[in-house]
Amino acid sequence: MTSTKLGVQQAVLVTGEQYELAAGDYRAVVTGLGAGLRELSYAGQPVAYGYEPDELPPGAAGQLLAPWPNRVDHGQYEFGGAHYQLDLSEPKNGNAIHGLTRWARWEPVQQEADRVLLRHRPHGYTGYPFSVQVDAEYRLSAGGGLQVTVSAANRGTRPAPYGTGQHPYFTAGSAPLEEWELELPAARWLPLDSRGIPTGPAQDIGGTPCDFRAPHPIGDTVLDHALTGLNRAADGRVWAHLRAGGRQVSMWAGPGHGWLQVFTSDTLHGERHRKAVAVEPMTCPPNAFVTGDDLIVLAPGESVTHTWGAEARVS
Repeated sequence: MTSTKLGVQQAVLVTGEQYELAAGDYRAVVTGLGAGLRELSYAGQPVAYGYEPDELPPGAAGQLLAPWPNRVDHGQYEFGGAHYQLDLSEPKNGNAIHGLTRWARWEPVQQEADRVLLRHRPHGYTGYPFSVQVDAEYRLSAGGGLQVTVSAANRGTRPAPYGTGQHPYFTAGSAPLEEWELELPAARWLPLDSRGIPTGPAQDIGGTPCDFRAPHPIGDTVLDHALTGLNRAADGRVWAHLRAGGRQVSMWAGPGHGWLQVFTSDTLHGERHRKAVAVEPMTCPPNAFVTGDDLIVLAPGESVTHTWGAEARVS
């Protein structure tokens, strides 16, 4: 028996290919693993709290979530008169979490200095026997920052349930997170149990600790909430802002993103504990495969597109 040791030149990063983008003062890195956002910076300062290229995304950092965001209770759902069982990717809580494509290798379709288009080709998974193709385009512009466009097309022979989202962590600088000012234009919050599964309908956010419609410091508030009732600008986008030390980081979500999951990273360990705020655009709430709430059903040949983005300013 013989063995061959791989040389350094043959080493493969665990996050796959690294697609580096630049425009003006913005820089970004997108990974071939899951078409995830590994880095985003402005004028040399991080906008997204990133991670190393040979490190799996900690706490789902920057991961694109498809064909559903968030959780499916016990990984079980009914669709089209059939019962399905997904793999339990969150075994501690007995849930299927954050979709199926984030650990797959995505294929490059087009790449330019400020843009990359990646594709996840359609094929079935355990508990999801549907052929949905997903394309993710990342684009930087000097004046507008990052725009992410996620398109899904049903290439199969039967209707398919679908939702999408993304899991970026944002940072407003070196000041403690407690001092960051947060602004979130959400009027309702969704009660969740200890496993992250909804326990009832969305409720009025007024008077709760997670009401950040009027911007104020985060303080000791712990956030891991799905928010809706979003107040949109005239162009249909909803904006969330983090501000500290003369810096502002803003995330926007376009039409079709009816939910934002907001997480102050309290359950992350070590240097990542309360060092960033995840503001996650989602087309549907947790457990949508079970409840049907805001769930998209793609007919054969049908497609759908959603956009979100982020930008930074320094005063």
